[in-house]
Amino acid sequence: MACSASRNRLVVDSIHGDIHLTPHEWGVVNTASFQRLRRIKQLGMGHFTYPNATHTRFAHSLGVLGIMGRVLDAAKDYGLRPVPEMHENLRLAALLHDIGHYPYSHVMETLDSVKLTEELIGSATEKKELNLATLSYPKHEQVGALIVNSQADLIEAIGSEDRCRAVADLFTRSKAADEQLSKLIHSSLDMDRLDYLLRDSRAAGVPYGSIDVPYLLNNVMASPESGVVGVSKKALPAAEQFLLARYFMYRAVYYHKTTVALDEACRQLLRRARDRGKYQVPRDADEVREIAKCPARLARFTDAFVDGIVQEALSDEDEDIKCLAHAIAFRRPPKLLKEVAALPKRTSPTYSGAVFTFNCRLRLAALAEEFSLPLSRFLLWEAKPFEFEERGPEFTAAEVKEMMSKEDGQEEGAIKVFLDKGDTDPPSIMDIDHSIMQLCADRVFCLTRLYVVCEDRALVESLREKVSGWDKAE
Repeated sequence: MACSASRNRLVVDSIHGDIHLTPHEWGVVNTASFQRLRRIKQLGMGHFTYPNATHTRFAHSLGVLGIMGRVLDAAKDYGLRPVPEMHENLRLAALLHDIGHYPYSHVMETLDSVKLTEELIGSATEKKELNLATLSYPKHEQVGALIVNSQADLIEAIGSEDRCRAVADLFTRSKAADEQLSKLIHSSLDMDRLDYLLRDSRAAGVPYGSIDVPYLLNNVMASPESGVVGVSKKALPAAEQFLLARYFMYRAVYYHKTTVALDEACRQLLRRARDRGKYQVPRDADEVREIAKCPARLARFTDAFVDGIVQEALSDEDEDIKCLAHAIAFRRPPKLLKEVAALPKRTSPTYSGAVFTFNCRLRLAALAEEFSLPLSRFLLWEAKPFEFEERGPEFTAAEVKEMMSKEDGQEEGAIKVFLDKGDTDPPSIMDIDHSIMQLCADRVFCLTRLYVVCEDRALVESLREKVSGWDKAE
């Protein structure tokens, strides 16, 4: 970081070039609470697959601030003119939107969604109770709000408790925030995605996240009557390419088989350790909140926290935990036995991935017994269904509202396209009949994988042959 000749500060960023920070923002960046983000990798276990993907939530957060500054400057001519205090709060919300991330980003945050294989096995028609914690970990946005509203260094740097609440309301999409302006932080066309797609693509060394950020930002519009934020019709191709870039980044980078294998191995290790009360893995949501409020514990809640657990677990007496730790520590990722990808309609009750999951639940126990493997060595992973956008033209307004509703009652913002300058209610990009995205409107990308923690190549090949037809209905 370098200091400019004026009172403002300057950060030279490899993605966006010069990012200017006000003295207020510089004070926030230099708090211990924000500096913690230097020690959290953006892509979790992604560096095991892409060696240069060691970039951090710290760099990403600065990048989002840089883009927010550009869009606020560019959009003045299009009717987006927040009052000075809101202007400053939006920049602070962009800077702090990831302040609550867990170690290794989403790896630990999603611990409560981990399903151990032995819990899934049984009759596929029986509903089984999963032995998950009764209190799920809060989402990183909720943890972030708690940090912003409770850590003394941030309260002092931001200026007041009221200002802290206003900033946190923006990045948590609270009802108290301006519904349209908060979409600049979280929506289909938000500053967060505009940065991470470019940054992750560059770090991984792949071209799939390339998007025309300057053109999109220069074509942001807002309706003076309704306040709806969107893009002009001439930016439609750029918006389409942006949505498709996100899809391809998920396919190539975020869902890469090796990254997912190590992510899932780490989550399973942490889940088993938590169930046994080992290695200080937070036992429930209350303990996560305690960490967020305690400066000393928060400072240690970084990637190094998980790295330490992995190293300790190498000598654990539990063979399952030890085996998973070995896979991570020595980069021996679980081996992929079968992958089932599908692009079904949203309303499709059955597709190949669902059939595969059914057969895994029904037949894995026998397979494990046949090859004398513990059932726990098998890892069944199902991606959250990927939606190109949050809605499609075949749904009614009521269905869309229900489908898009969040915990706080607010909707996720779909990309709106102003076909005419006077539009007060511009259509979604998925509702435009000459947009390629309309063809994707009723589709979701689904991905299911079965891994095994095993280094015997011959055994792995035999297992692959056995499960090869499990995606076919019999």
